[in-house]
Amino acid sequence: MKQLIGLVLVVAGLVYPFAVYFGMEHFAPWQFGLLLGCLWLGRALTGERRAGNLWMAALVLGFCLVLALFDNPHLLRWYPVLISSLLLALFGLSLRHGMPMAERLARLSEPTLPDVAIAYTRKVTQAWSLFFLGNGLIAAALTLWAPLSWWTLYTGLIAYGLMGLLFAAEWLIRQRVRGRA
Repeated sequence: MKQLIGLVLVVAGLVYPFAVYFGMEHFAPWQFGLLLGCLWLGRALTGERRAGNLWMAALVLGFCLVLALFDNPHLLRWYPVLISSLLLALFGLSLRHGMPMAERLARLSEPTLPDVAIAYTRKVTQAWSLFFLGNGLIAAALTLWAPLSWWTLYTGLIAYGLMGLLFAAEWLIRQRVRGRA
């Protein structure tokens, strides 16, 4: 059940901008808030009981509650900003406390990392933190000052393309770093 809720939440996040763009004529903002809230509540109840997971779920549930209570269509556009902010916090805080996020992910496949890889994963975590900062700022600017179509294009397509480019660039750099190690 945990994997199913996680998968549905990822798919909902991917289609969210298009659901907002095409769905606002048919659904009220409180309905979006209710659906998102149910998904995040399911994630919180079935996911691992780690502090990071719980505070992220609590913040998103708070957002969903505000969305449902105020029923304001403009609030729908703040969800990608919230998600980028949460990911920025997750990656950024991992640089100060504990193991950097990229190192944690790398250790899933390679439990023992050489020192050069540990230093590299720190830089990767910094790069992703900068990405999430920039992505959140662009999404916020589009939320505040751009038409819905621009917001949808960026948050539903361009941002994912930029993520893909960052993944690809990181993979290419990682191959070169591994070649030197």
